[in-house]
Amino acid sequence: MAPVLILMGSKSDWPVMKNAAKMLEDLGVAWQAQVVSAHRTPDLLQTTMQQAEQDGVPVVIAGAGGAAHLPGMLAAFTAIPVFGVPVPSKQLKGLDSLLSIVQMPKGVAVGTLAIGDAGAANAGLLAAQVIGSFDPTVRAKVQAFRAHQREQVLQGSKLELDA
Repeated sequence: MAPVLILMGSKSDWPVMKNAAKMLEDLGVAWQAQVVSAHRTPDLLQTTMQQAEQDGVPVVIAGAGGAAHLPGMLAAFTAIPVFGVPVPSKQLKGLDSLLSIVQMPKGVAVGTLAIGDAGAANAGLLAAQVIGSFDPTVRAKVQAFRAHQREQVLQGSKLELDA
């Protein structure tokens, strides 16, 4: 299977988007990352999605800040599921990015995650869940991840409170 494609509008988005890569690695899912700007390299954006279709890429994760057009533009060129991660911006702390990604017109779907690191990690998890819907090995790893999270919460819930 082709790797999950992690795209970002700028190299400066990597500190956030590496959280998606880490989650995918932890769940045994291959990934590939590259920079594709919706505004500065629109021709590369289109050819990247054409190649992704040909290669059988199962899911695309796209991180973008500011105007954040990348996830929506990618989705316009493919039927591959696209998950958008709003990258925090200097001026509006990612709220601008979130609104740009989440406000897709009817008929062009982008799954939008939370702003920043948590959104990127959850995009990786969601991509693994999609792949796990047809790959039992990945599904088992996602289930093990969830069981581990549950155990962590249960262990932490046994607090000794001072009287």
